[in-house]
Amino acid sequence: MSHIKLLNIVGARPQIIKASAISRAIKKHYFGQITEIIVHTGQHYDKEMSDVFFEELEINKPDYNLGVGSASHGRQTSLMISGIEDILIKEKPDCIILYGDTNSTLAAAIAASKLHFPVIHIEAGLRSFNKTMPEELNRIVSDHSSTLLFAPTHAAFKNLMNEGFRPENSPPYTIDNPKIYLTGDIMYDNSKFFAALAEKKKTDFFDNLRLERDNYILVTIHRDTNTDDFERLNDILITLESLAKERNITLVMPLHPRTIVSLKKNLYGLYCELFGSKLIKIIPPVSFLEMILLEKNSRMIITDSGGVQKESHFFKRPCLVLRRETEWVELVNNGTARLVDADPVKITDEFNNMYDSLSMLEYPGFYGDGKAAEFILKEVLLMFEN
Repeated sequence: MSHIKLLNIVGARPQIIKASAISRAIKKHYFGQITEIIVHTGQHYDKEMSDVFFEELEINKPDYNLGVGSASHGRQTSLMISGIEDILIKEKPDCIILYGDTNSTLAAAIAASKLHFPVIHIEAGLRSFNKTMPEELNRIVSDHSSTLLFAPTHAAFKNLMNEGFRPENSPPYTIDNPKIYLTGDIMYDNSKFFAALAEKKKTDFFDNLRLERDNYILVTIHRDTNTDDFERLNDILITLESLAKERNITLVMPLHPRTIVSLKKNLYGLYCELFGSKLIKIIPPVSFLEMILLEKNSRMIITDSGGVQKESHFFKRPCLVLRRETEWVELVNNGTARLVDADPVKITDEFNNMYDSLSMLEYPGFYGDGKAAEFILKEVLLMFEN
């Protein structure tokens, strides 16, 4: 029976949450076979990442924190490459696991592949087909530096094939002979786990907000393309306020501090109007468990977040996407997510179309069976038996 050491590398709070699915699967199914070392690059400083954060979500604290912090793309990435390289040389793991498309993902892929440690990329194959997005470049370089690539969806798997990856490759797997898999999404594993945990731990959440389940629309806006462009932000918020009045439905907005600052500075009149509205409930940023509860119990979701788009599908809630493109094309093709950018006409039309057909929408199992982490670890162990 193989025993391996793996580095689980994360750079921001969402990646720590993703990595927790792997940590739980190790504890439950592979205890004694896999030694896990969690490395946090510190790419994003997050005041919410206190002891309470780890205790509330029942997840492991990082073994290393590089504390890199914010900087330009080049400087931040170079500091992370250097820090990860030192840990790789010290720990000598059998492989590393990385997630998604952050600068931490890119740095880990470069550091490990250049030192000839196998890279395992979870969320491989996602593409927006927009290389002006830094995340797109991070995805592509990370995929092409990997030995095992776990695609969460059919579309992601097909993207890898279109880039020359061959599903028929046989072991031994290497960076030059990689293996691609269709796994489902580890965030579906997480959403099932954390939704149950949230209901258990946050029993008074809706009472405290004076909010009725299934009788509000959740709105999240955090991307700088929306928060820092006050014309876009103005168009989005005025349109949503108008729709709330027309439908007499509450909009719940856990707004990022950056969004509040942008509103106060550039759109003060609108800021006052929103805070004075009975149908607009602007609240401070919420914890991950609270966000899960808000998503699960909403009537509809409006967001510019990639993760929230997926979670809307997990909880069978329609979603308007305040972006021009999305990595989760299967949701758009299915009609349960609609790309509306910041266009008032598109937002209005698609909102009304969705709101009037809520009961007719269907949510196929695009993201697997909720056991992706278990499958991934089984395949990682098999690589070292061949």
